[in-house]
Amino acid sequence: MVGPGIAARVRWRRAIRWLAAVGLAASSAGCLLTQDIPDPALDIPGRYKHAPGADSVAPPALDWWRGFGSKQLTELMEEAQRVNLDIAAAVARFKQADALARQAGAALLPSLSTAGQETYSRTSGSSASGLSIGGREVVNYQASLAASYQLDFFGQNRDALQAAEETAIADRFDRDVTSLTTLASVANAYFQVLAAQDRLRTAERNIASAQRVLDAIKERQKAGTGTDLDVAQQESVLGNQKATVPPLRQTLDQNINALAVLVSRPPESLRVAGGSLDHIRTPRVTPGLPSEILTQRPDIRRQEAQLASATANVGSARAQFFPTIQLTGQGGYQSSALASLFQPHAAFFSLVGSATQPIFDGGRILGNFENAKARQDELLQTYRKTVVQAFTDVDNALYSIRQTTIRLQLQRQVLASSRRAFELSEQQLRAGTADIVTVLNTQTTLFQAEDVYWQAQLARLQAIVSLYQALGGGWEPKVEKPVDAL
Repeated sequence: MVGPGIAARVRWRRAIRWLAAVGLAASSAGCLLTQDIPDPALDIPGRYKHAPGADSVAPPALDWWRGFGSKQLTELMEEAQRVNLDIAAAVARFKQADALARQAGAALLPSLSTAGQETYSRTSGSSASGLSIGGREVVNYQASLAASYQLDFFGQNRDALQAAEETAIADRFDRDVTSLTTLASVANAYFQVLAAQDRLRTAERNIASAQRVLDAIKERQKAGTGTDLDVAQQESVLGNQKATVPPLRQTLDQNINALAVLVSRPPESLRVAGGSLDHIRTPRVTPGLPSEILTQRPDIRRQEAQLASATANVGSARAQFFPTIQLTGQGGYQSSALASLFQPHAAFFSLVGSATQPIFDGGRILGNFENAKARQDELLQTYRKTVVQAFTDVDNALYSIRQTTIRLQLQRQVLASSRRAFELSEQQLRAGTADIVTVLNTQTTLFQAEDVYWQAQLARLQAIVSLYQALGGGWEPKVEKPVDAL
């Protein structure tokens, strides 16, 4: 004959096996309501409107900034990737999202807890007749293990986990967006530093040229061939050139400070040697096909992950309309004597299954479901707009590169002609044959042409940076798949 303790253990083991089998079936059933991401119905063009002839000759490299050929720019870029505070904050955000995903995944697993208890009680020593008798003291010991599990028949917990995981993925792409924005800001600020240095050097040369012309006009005045008006006009030109220096120095200082923020340094500790925009190489990059940008731009990938998270939330909200099935089990040992606590006859267990079906909640579940659907639609439209904006950004960058290149070529011609005209007029001034109005006009034209030239150089480089940013930064090199042997 089987003893009561052995029978209890057999029943407990059967209950555990049944609980595991039902939980496995519930986990499989939870996949049935998981939704697919809705079709965004995108209109993807075959090629960019302003793309060059070749579609994918030189896609951007992962370290695309090296194409500009500046050692200091490369050092600043690499330092920004290591220490930039915006990037560090973005990393902290996706770590938070990972932790929330782990929390959401806990609902798919049973919860286990153990407890030990000692109870001491004493009954009263007073009887109904008023006689005093000895009270009774009772000591009870208990050790137990409790398990609880919610059967995810309708996928509520699984969809909630998927939503949390997709949010964590979106936060990782958000880190990539922040990194790309930071790198583009470093490049633009560095080029602005170079442009300010070039413009300062040009302004100082122009001040020296204007001073030479002023000295020549004063010599003519002493000789009786010049007038006070001629001197005053040239002093005005010289004064205007000197007045351009303080704003340029301010621009230079502000952009160095901007670089200091991007590399998380106080401005006093950052030294930017700089140089000249003329020493910066012009990298050649082609955008590839518009369809490739869907997997290259981190903001598109981020929106896609957020849409997937919202879609999973819709499934989780729908599952709340269905019953919630909860299994709870408890087992252990209970005895009035500590020495016999873990004996077979001291074993006990209980197993409870419950189902809860919402009937009326004032529209809370329905409102939550409709909110999830509306959020999904919002993110769908945002995803579509992000893709369309990406195509526009690339086309704008390509067109900007084309036009700034043309502008720079024309400005070089203007600068060469203006410099030759000024040199000739200055020679004639010293020979005493030049008209002072011609001298004033040629030097003013030259000063403006030189300043515009550096601005055109800067605009072209910034257009190239904007193309890199529009393409999503650097691309992983394509790996050619080997052809299977016949």
